[in-house]
Amino acid sequence: MCRCRPNGYVMPEGYNHRMRLLFVTDIRSPISQNWIRYFAERGDEVYIATTFQSAEMDFPVKRLEFTPVAFSAAKKRTSRPGSASSRTLGLRTLFRQWVGPLTIPRSAALRKLRAFIQEVQPDIIHAMRIPFEGMLTAYALNSLVTRPSFLVSIWGNDFTLHAPSTPLMGWYTRRTMSMVDALHADAERDVRLARKWGFSGEKATLVVPGNGGVRSDVFYPPKESTKNPIIINPRGIRPYVRNDVFFKSIPLVLAKRSDARFICTSMQGEAQVMGWIRELRIEHAVELLPLIPHHEMGAVFRGAQIVVSPSIHDGTPNSLIEGMACGCFPIAGDLDSIREWITHTQNGLLVNPNDPQSIADAILLGLEREDLRREAAGLNAKIISTKADYQENMERVVEFYKSVIRG
Repeated sequence: MCRCRPNGYVMPEGYNHRMRLLFVTDIRSPISQNWIRYFAERGDEVYIATTFQSAEMDFPVKRLEFTPVAFSAAKKRTSRPGSASSRTLGLRTLFRQWVGPLTIPRSAALRKLRAFIQEVQPDIIHAMRIPFEGMLTAYALNSLVTRPSFLVSIWGNDFTLHAPSTPLMGWYTRRTMSMVDALHADAERDVRLARKWGFSGEKATLVVPGNGGVRSDVFYPPKESTKNPIIINPRGIRPYVRNDVFFKSIPLVLAKRSDARFICTSMQGEAQVMGWIRELRIEHAVELLPLIPHHEMGAVFRGAQIVVSPSIHDGTPNSLIEGMACGCFPIAGDLDSIREWITHTQNGLLVNPNDPQSIADAILLGLEREDLRREAAGLNAKIISTKADYQENMERVVEFYKSVIRG
């Protein structure tokens, strides 16, 4: 006995077989890999259309196709996301916002993705952000007579940074949101914003962290809290993270706590960062680390007292909640999405990410108040266990996928 869905696909009653999944994503991203790995290891049929040349993966997939869009083919194969100065990234982002949408309708990637969908016949196609993976997928599906269910993930700045940036980005965002069958977001804020950008309130939504959540076997508190005043910035170089302001806050901290030390991951060898450090004369207090493998970051977090996320656009930063899971006291930009995780002065501090003094004051308070750090660590352990457990969240995702497939 079969049941027809409105999009033309026929699904069996009591549908419960292993799923055939097509992900449209930048597979270089650790967030994407952490999400997709779950389904590959679970035994589902996993297909990937990557918009950037693929990186190494430690899990098997049925097939991977390179479908470049919005000049992503120009990026070096060995480059990781964010591997450029913030100034360069800002210019690149601006260029892609203005010109990138124009490349979609007549691109070879569009034809390639459409053929890939027709060949694979996936149960569901999941685009793992709106620009430009969701936009490309929406165009590819538009001309198909029958199509699989279409799910899109909202990453932290899709609506707050990209959608309003140019008229074309706004138009393509609305077009994409009007076509999707379901929505995954890492913050309730983005579910609300999605409705303003054309997503029907009657369609299915799921809110879990972008990489599925926190792996408790990797990210857990230390047996004993560190006594060393170490502050970690794990955000790397991103155009929406005010690292320039963060580094300007360091001399203000050192003026009162000369023993404070700062660790910055994914910034080793970055010329712009090294220039800031020289200008501020803080070489003795800052250590720039390379990109640390995800499974090794837990140990890095456990060696720090404070984690700082100075972003001006964000959803749920995975590195922030991973640091919280490891007992770090969180300091982050005062954003709607961050308030879903941090209550100011209770389990962390919210700051003005554009103000060095605001960041410095919060760091100094966090260093001085051991009782505040200890209380926050207890609260955050409960929050992570309740909202961000990777295994529990991914089990929810499986059921969400199945419900979307059933229609």
